[in-house]
Amino acid sequence: MSVNIETTVVDRGSDEYVDPAWQLKEDIRRSEGVLRQRRGFFRSAYRRSTVYLYIDRASDALVGFAAVRRDGYILFLAVDADYRGHGFGKRLIARVSEDYGSVTCHARSTNEEALEFYQHIGFEVRRRIDNYYEDGGDAFYLKLGDDSITEKLSKLLRG
Repeated sequence: MSVNIETTVVDRGSDEYVDPAWQLKEDIRRSEGVLRQRRGFFRSAYRRSTVYLYIDRASDALVGFAAVRRDGYILFLAVDADYRGHGFGKRLIARVSEDYGSVTCHARSTNEEALEFYQHIGFEVRRRIDNYYEDGGDAFYLKLGDDSITEKLSKLLRG
């Protein structure tokens, strides 16, 4: 794996990297059956978000991204399967938590891998929402706790 990973932030209103982000999201959807959104919805939500990205400059590949609303709600979090297990998801969440007082998201109730990841880094399930997704799937609403791994990582990143 390359060590030439660059952090980039795309401000609201921009669609820079929207196509690679869409492609990564679609790769995950095809392989894992999650992150199902229509392209128009995705592009619109991406443009309304601040997007944190990791780019592998050696291959110019999108490693992962988090698209975040103004209130700290994570609309999309995705890490390429080839880069998982190296802390990129955790670092994306830590970066988001640096900029927002509260970090929240939804996760499909059947997405055990995502739920395990979120809970491992300090998210707490606040409630279950039946029929949250367009296909009738249920979701958990999650909130990052104050004593989370990412809060500790965020402090370390700040030095």
